[in-house]
Amino acid sequence: ISLMPALYDRRQFLASLGSAVAKPARRPNIVLMLADDMGFSDIGCYGGEIATPNLDRLAQRGIRFTHFHNTARCCPTRASLLTGLYPHQTGVGHMVDNPKPFPGYTGDLNRHCVTIAEVLRPAGYRTLMSGKWHVTPVTESKHNWPLQRGFDRYYGIIHGGASYFDPVTLTRGNQPVEPEGKDFYLTDAIAENAVGHVQEFGRGPDPFFLYVAFTSPHWPLHALEADVAKYKGRYKDGWDALRAERHRRMIEMGVVEKRWALTPRDSRVAAWKDTPNRDWHERRMEVYAAQIDRMDQGVGRILGALEAAGADRNTLILFLADNGGCAEELKPGAAALHIPKTTRDGRVVRSGNVPGLMPGAGDTYQSYGIGWANASNTPFRLYKHWVHEGGISTPLIASWPAAIRKQGGLTHQPGHLIDLMATCAD
Repeated sequence: ISLMPALYDRRQFLASLGSAVAKPARRPNIVLMLADDMGFSDIGCYGGEIATPNLDRLAQRGIRFTHFHNTARCCPTRASLLTGLYPHQTGVGHMVDNPKPFPGYTGDLNRHCVTIAEVLRPAGYRTLMSGKWHVTPVTESKHNWPLQRGFDRYYGIIHGGASYFDPVTLTRGNQPVEPEGKDFYLTDAIAENAVGHVQEFGRGPDPFFLYVAFTSPHWPLHALEADVAKYKGRYKDGWDALRAERHRRMIEMGVVEKRWALTPRDSRVAAWKDTPNRDWHERRMEVYAAQIDRMDQGVGRILGALEAAGADRNTLILFLADNGGCAEELKPGAAALHIPKTTRDGRVVRSGNVPGLMPGAGDTYQSYGIGWANASNTPFRLYKHWVHEGGISTPLIASWPAAIRKQGGLTHQPGHLIDLMATCAD
């Protein structure tokens, strides 16, 4: 713990979870949930129109942070979240597939740091993980895989992105595994394995730490048609109207201040009325919304498992995102490391944001683009990659019914990823 820099006094940060924090009878379980490439305003309790009733319920019995920050990219955020250090101190100052000959940019989690699992396990916690790892290169060496960095159980992908229907680097423990069943969908698999962890350890004598790292809503735009159908026609008025609508709700909720003007539309994006291929653009946002919707359904199943185990009151649950919405426009052939050439049933996978090629199915590989990322990050400017507010601002929901007395409100206490491990260790 002494290795961790203190940007904010960690007890002040813990106190900000709810004005007065009661001391529970026993050490709490901790569930840390991370969304991937999700914008500040996407979920309902932060002003979004996407159906997230389970996250909204979590916010009602906890507290929402309005000034919490990440590091604008996948790998540095995960390294910082796991260690309580700034990412350069861990060797993951940038991406694991882009190493440089400097200590802060080796692209591989170093041994000068300890992970939250390596701290909590000797203190008597069972340490469990389901989801995306992405703090070490994908090589034959497993020296920095989850089980080698303090976790008792692991299921997920080692790499940074993958098909939701046929993911690369899918792993259980230290062994590669194949997707199970013809209806496999990665978001569901991550949630179900997290549920299994709760069922196995939720009633035990020892507390547990569970890290649930969803890949949703990171590209590719893959979703189940039943979820996409919920949003059919919802985005027909386009990104300009959506940004204004979200901004109004955020002001009403108190998430942002009225004096903060909505930033101008990105200059690379046309006004909606002047945009060609609007049906294709609509479909992209419909699929993106469906991905978040499905993640929320998974969150609901995890909450249900905690309740069934009688562990819901004395569990600290934290939910946040690794960076802001992603404005990357995938070109044909892009993201080759993440793409199988054919689907599991033999169809050729077509990658790239090609207007008219409707996303959603496993034989496509697309992203939702600049205009919708601009809406995801309402009211801020810029996106993942940039350390402007659009890149580094994240929702943070903290729920702990046994300890947080003032529930359902907002806190404007500044916070950063490095605060989370220190708070959990306290």
